[in-house]
Amino acid sequence: MKAKSLEGRSVIVTGGGTGIGAACAVLAAAEGAKVTICGRRREPLENTTARITAAGGAVHLATGDVTSEEDVARIVAEAVEFGGGLHGLVANAGGGGMLAPWHLQDTDNFIRVLHLNVLSTMLCVKHSVKHMAAAGGGSFVGMSSIAGHVTHPFFGAYTVGKAGIESMMRNAADEYGRAKVRFNGIQPGFISTEIMEGLSKGGPIYDSYVTQTPMHGIGEPEDIAMCARFLLSDESRWITGQMIAVDGGNFLRRGPDYSASIERMHAPEDVLPAQL
Repeated sequence: MKAKSLEGRSVIVTGGGTGIGAACAVLAAAEGAKVTICGRRREPLENTTARITAAGGAVHLATGDVTSEEDVARIVAEAVEFGGGLHGLVANAGGGGMLAPWHLQDTDNFIRVLHLNVLSTMLCVKHSVKHMAAAGGGSFVGMSSIAGHVTHPFFGAYTVGKAGIESMMRNAADEYGRAKVRFNGIQPGFISTEIMEGLSKGGPIYDSYVTQTPMHGIGEPEDIAMCARFLLSDESRWITGQMIAVDGGNFLRRGPDYSASIERMHAPEDVLPAQL
């Protein structure tokens, strides 16, 4: 890729305060983009802002909840003003919920996780696409997961939400291709983020990730950021409607084994009742 591949672009990164989102924002700014980062907590966003400004990058911080249409509309408007338009968006904000088999899923929590993943991405599409079309084209990157296409027992709404994002990206790519707005998704595998820090190295869950990864290790947020940078740039101008796995080959095998956690959270007779 050429240097400063995002020079002159205006890009939004949701969930830009930590982990993958922060890595995407830092790299996009280093590549010359004017980056707007958003999230619910100000302190992590300030940390990312400091990293970008220290490196000489251009960044705007916007707090807000991406499941709120009012907040998303405001954040997009701020990004358009800051960047002089909008050329790209990385819909990174998302998350999961309580681990449980399907018959023990909490309905309210299930809906919350769907909102956090699917609704937030839809709102970002809804309020950004007209600005990218007005700019002559753009690139929308949805953050899916290996869990969107490889079974992850007990992950409940998270699997459904990520699969929903993938379906959304394909359909949006078809709808907005004539406007030169591209939609693609990234499917991270086991990535070293704050969320994953709760898994003890050498423990059964951690090891289940590693042993099911052909490259036998874990990825870094920067691995995802480099893929996002490519999808935001002109080097990917003829790519749309695609889902790219960045997982060390994990998708070739199976998802993680969270049985150890389930056994601590639920009685064995409840996890798989005899009558089932």
